[in-house]
Amino acid sequence: MRSNAVSRFGDYPRLIGAIALAILLYGLATLAGWTIPPTIVAAHAGPASVESAPPVWAVFPFVLLLGAIAILPLWQHSSHWWESNRNKLVVAMAAALLTLVYFVMLHPSGGWEFTFQTLEHVVANDYIPFMVLLFSLFTICGGIRISGDLPAHPLTNSIFIAVGGLLASLIGTTGAAMLLVRVLIETNSQRRHQAHTIVFFIIVACNCGGLLLPIGDPPLFLGYLKGVDFLWTLNLWRSWLFINGVVLGCYYLLDHFVFYRRERPADIVRDETAVRRLTFEGVWPNALWLLGVVLAVALLDPSKPIPGTSWRPWLYLREAVQLALVALSLVFGRQDARRGNRFGFAPILEVAALFIGIFVAMQPALQLLDARGGSLGVDTPARFFWFSGWLSAVLDNAPTYLVFFETARIVSAGQADLVGGVAHDLLVGISLGSVTMGAMTYIGNGPNFMVKTIAEQSGIRMPSFFGYLGYSVAVLLPVLVLHNWLFLP
Repeated sequence: MRSNAVSRFGDYPRLIGAIALAILLYGLATLAGWTIPPTIVAAHAGPASVESAPPVWAVFPFVLLLGAIAILPLWQHSSHWWESNRNKLVVAMAAALLTLVYFVMLHPSGGWEFTFQTLEHVVANDYIPFMVLLFSLFTICGGIRISGDLPAHPLTNSIFIAVGGLLASLIGTTGAAMLLVRVLIETNSQRRHQAHTIVFFIIVACNCGGLLLPIGDPPLFLGYLKGVDFLWTLNLWRSWLFINGVVLGCYYLLDHFVFYRRERPADIVRDETAVRRLTFEGVWPNALWLLGVVLAVALLDPSKPIPGTSWRPWLYLREAVQLALVALSLVFGRQDARRGNRFGFAPILEVAALFIGIFVAMQPALQLLDARGGSLGVDTPARFFWFSGWLSAVLDNAPTYLVFFETARIVSAGQADLVGGVAHDLLVGISLGSVTMGAMTYIGNGPNFMVKTIAEQSGIRMPSFFGYLGYSVAVLLPVLVLHNWLFLP
């Protein structure tokens, strides 16, 4: 029989112990005066020279990884094998290992020291903050259960997606997705056609809705770390309103005139009669922990002092605070809410497994872009929008944002109205492209995969990699073209 303590903690005693131990060790190291060298979080050094840029064929491991993500789930001989997160990790690490071997043996600036510095930068500067933020929002929001079964009318679903788009800027795209995706699935459980609703939810709640604050989407978070003011992204409100509004309008028309009319009459009757009002569990104290995550991101930046003081937070203090808040959520939150959510760590583990390979294997592509980006003629907001956007769709939007951020710094030299060293208009283009076009593919942003996995675990047959791309090209791309014509020079 399990002990009372273990029963109180639910199914997470080992995770709680690991988090508590990590926090304790961090505290002891800080008290002892030990800190990780600040060079790990030093600013990007700027563009590499063309001579030191890798050749085009060096991106082969990354292309191989993208091909695996796109094709293995579709091939009947590998689809079941690919369902295991362990197998995903094997493929991702194989691509990462091939890239590291290239850095050691064949890179123009290669060698063990160069490889170690590159790996150190990728893991310490990009991957750890990225995953800790996603993990914190995922776990804390997983303790809040919104349940109910409303009639799944096109207007009802549109409202759910719109609320997700609003919350995405306040608690992050991961938080908004975790908070609403299960009740959206529950509401649509009597309908046969559900996948398109989840696709539009990914586009809005997991991507385009997160434009207004750095907490909203990882690229904006990295921009904040590079010196962009925390509230600067509120300047994007017109684009946020236009893009999300038009996408929601497209969803309503598509669901109302196409998919809802294809539902069987018996399913419509069941949907109209099996109605349960919305109920909320676990909001307290998890709402407090979510607020703590937002404040930690806003205030505990190791590259700058806390506003109003001269004290600069220790390296990884921000991440330690976020993990402490996760531990508090797991210990003091309502376990019945997590059980009702069928909460598990498989979706976030899938993101962690794939993105460690993506972050490492994409480095030759990013270095190639970094060295030759200036020769591409990217010098206007619209060009920064489309270049950063298309590459965000396949390279992950967070590191892609950083590369174009540094390119824009060079283009902005000597100009007025700089934000973090980048011209205001150029930063608008980079921010919009990186965030909105992260919705073009499943790998464009971390929460995309999480929502896909949760939907599939609930029995929804989600589109394949190419099937999802078909939706985004048919719906989101025309909206962005129209937005470019109206808003960007």
